[in-house]
Amino acid sequence: MTTTYPFSAIVGMDGLRLALLLNAVSPAVGGVLVRGEKGTAKSTAVRAIASLLPEVDVVAGCRFSCDPAAPDPSCPDGPHEPGTGEARPARMVELPVGASEDRLVGALDIERALSDGVKAFEPGLLADAHRGVLYVDEVNLLHDHLIDLLLDAAAMGASYVEREGVSVRHAARFLLVGTMNPEEGELRPQLLDRFGLTVEVAASRDTGERVEVVRRRLAYDEDPEGFAARWAADEEALRERIAAARALLPRVALGDRALRQIAAVCAGFEVDGMRADIVTARTATALAAWAGRTDVRTEDVRGAALLSLPHRRRRAPFDAPGLDEEKLDEILRRFEEDDPDPDPDPDPDSDSDSDPGPGDGPGGSGTDDAGGREGGPREGAGDGACEQAPPAEPEPSVPDQRTGEHETADRESDSAPADRDGGAGEADGGAGGAGGERAAVGAAEPFRTRRLDVPGLGEGAAGRRSRARSAHGRTTGARRPRGTLAALHLSATVRAAAPHQLARGRRGPGLLVRRDDLREAVREGREGNLVLFVVDASGSMAARKRMSAIKGAVLSLLLDAYQRRDKVGLITFRGADAELALPPTSSVDTAATRLERLPTGGRTPLAAGLLKAREVLRVERLRDPARRPLLVVVTDGRATEARRSGRPTPVERAGRAARMLAGDGVASVVVDCESGPVRLGLAGALARELRGTPVTLDELRADSVTALVRDVRTVSNPRRAA
Repeated sequence: MTTTYPFSAIVGMDGLRLALLLNAVSPAVGGVLVRGEKGTAKSTAVRAIASLLPEVDVVAGCRFSCDPAAPDPSCPDGPHEPGTGEARPARMVELPVGASEDRLVGALDIERALSDGVKAFEPGLLADAHRGVLYVDEVNLLHDHLIDLLLDAAAMGASYVEREGVSVRHAARFLLVGTMNPEEGELRPQLLDRFGLTVEVAASRDTGERVEVVRRRLAYDEDPEGFAARWAADEEALRERIAAARALLPRVALGDRALRQIAAVCAGFEVDGMRADIVTARTATALAAWAGRTDVRTEDVRGAALLSLPHRRRRAPFDAPGLDEEKLDEILRRFEEDDPDPDPDPDPDSDSDSDPGPGDGPGGSGTDDAGGREGGPREGAGDGACEQAPPAEPEPSVPDQRTGEHETADRESDSAPADRDGGAGEADGGAGGAGGERAAVGAAEPFRTRRLDVPGLGEGAAGRRSRARSAHGRTTGARRPRGTLAALHLSATVRAAAPHQLARGRRGPGLLVRRDDLREAVREGREGNLVLFVVDASGSMAARKRMSAIKGAVLSLLLDAYQRRDKVGLITFRGADAELALPPTSSVDTAATRLERLPTGGRTPLAAGLLKAREVLRVERLRDPARRPLLVVVTDGRATEARRSGRPTPVERAGRAARMLAGDGVASVVVDCESGPVRLGLAGALARELRGTPVTLDELRADSVTALVRDVRTVSNPRRAA
C-alpha cells in the first residue's frame, strides 16, 4: 500500500490548505477547484487531505455506502433496516480524464435485464465516492458528456442510470475537488459554479521555501513510511482539530449582520445567481468554527469571499478569474459606515484571543513549516509550494487573489494612418520587415459568428462543431457491438432475436435473447476539431482600424471555438517568415492573449504561413489522428517577399503551398480582409487554390447569414412579405 504524503508536511500553500481544511470541517461548502501551473503539488495536497477526514459509518455489505442511521430507501442493495453499521475511512475516488460513462455512473447488464428481468448493476465511481471525495485531476480536460453527468449528480445528490426503460438510482453526495492548469483551457461556466471554493497556486519564489520543498520531497521518496511516521503526531493533531471544528460547527451563529455583509459583497461584485451568497455563508461559518469561535465576524466574511467569489466573477470566457481585494475592503468599509454597530462580543467560552488559522500549530505555514519548526522534522516536502503572503493579523489565513487581468496591449495613437490597401505597409517594412513593425492594436468588439465546420462525417472527440459518429446524439442505425455494449438498440435487438424463438424452445411470454442478438445504436452527434488560425500580420494589414476589426473577427472565432470544444492553434506571418505563435492547445484564453499582443508590419510571406500550417497539421495528425483540422486563413490574399533570381514569384509560391494543403484534404476557410472601393480578389483566388470557402468579414457574422435567410424566405413567400 502506498504511503500518502503527510498533509502537515506540505510547505506553504496557505490558501489551498485552508480551502481543503474548510471542506473537511464542513462538506456543505461544496468542494474546491485548484488552479495553478504544473509542478506545484496540487495533487499531493488533495490526496493528503483524504487521510485526515473522519471515518464514516456504513451499512455492512452495502456497495453504495448507505448511512445505517438513515439508509437510502432506493438503494439497489437495499432495503436496509436502520441499525448499527461499521466504520471505515472516508474514500477519495479519482476520476480519470479518459474514463467512460459506464465507469463513472456504473453499468447495467442489458442481456440479463432483457432475458431474466434482473437489474444486474455494477456500481461506478459516483457510488464509490458517495459520502467521500471525488477528485478529478486536470478537470478542464474532462469530456463534455462526463461533465454533464457530474453536474446532474452534484445538483440532485443522486446518480441515475437509464438503459432502454430499465433504470437504477442511488445516492451520490460527494465532495468535488478538481485541479487544473489554466494553460490547457478553462472550465465550462456550469461546472465552474459547482465548485464551492477556488484557489490559485504558484511555485514560491522564496529560496528558503524552495530548498525546504526539495529537502522534504527527497526524504519522503527515500523512505515514505519513515517520513510519514515523523509527521504522525502533527497529522493526529490536525485530525483532532478538524473533529473539534466539526463538533463546534452546529453552534456557530450566522447573525443577521454577517448575512447582510455577505449579501453586500456578492451584490457589489455582481455575481450571477444566489449560489455565491450561500457558499460564502457556509464558508464563513466554517472559518469561525476552524478558529474555535461560535460567532461569524467580518474577517470571516472577508476570508470566505476571497475563496468563494473569484471564479464566479467571470463575465466572458476570456476574462481571468480573480477578486479585487481593495474593492472588497471598500465594500466592507462602506457597510461598516452604513451599519456602525460593532461585531457582537465573542462567545466567552471560545478561544477568541488566538484565532488560530491553518498556519498556526500543526500543519501551519509559517516559519515552522518552512524548516524552523521547533522539535519537528525538517526533511521532505510536497511537489511544490505556493507563494501567498499570510495576513498580519492573527486571523485564519486566506489566499492573496487579486483580479487577474490580461496585460493590455499598447494601442496605436490617433495619428495612425487611415485604412488603405496600398503597399505602404510593405514599403515601411523593408526587406526584413523589422523596421516597419507597429505596436499592437486592441481587438474590436467580438460578435457571434456563423458556424464553420469540416465537411463529411468524423469520429473525433466529442464537441459541438462538425458532424461525427459519437456515443451521444441522434440514433441513425444499428450494428453489432464493438466491445462492451453501451447503447442498446432495442428494436434492432428484438428483430435479430425474433426469428430464433421456436428453435430456442421458447414456451413463455419472455423473449429469449442471446449475446449474438444484441445490437448497439449508431449515433450521430458533433465533434470538436482542431481550428488552426493563420493570420496575416504584414504591413498591408497594419492600418489601425483595419487590424482592430481583423483581431475582433479572430477573437470572435476563438470564442466560437471555446463554445464548440475545439483545440486551437495560431500561426502568424509577417516580415520574412511565419511563426507558430501558439501550438495547438485547448486553452483558447491563451490564444486570445497572444492575438491581443500581436504586432504588425513588414512584407507578406503568405507561402511561409501556409507551409508552416501544413507542417503543424502533419505533426498533429500523428498525435491525434481522429481529430479533423479546420484551417482558417485570415488575409487579404497579397503575397510579397524579397525576390531571388530563379525562384517563383511570391504569388506562385503561395499558390503552390495552397495546392499542397488541398492535396492533403485539409478543410479550409479564407477570411477575406480586403476593404476599400477597389478590390483585387486575391483572397478569393487563394480560397480556390485551397479548395476552401471564402468568407468576408461581414459574411462571418451570424446575424448577416440570418438576415440573408430571412430575405430568401420573404422572396419565396409573397404572403409573408405582404
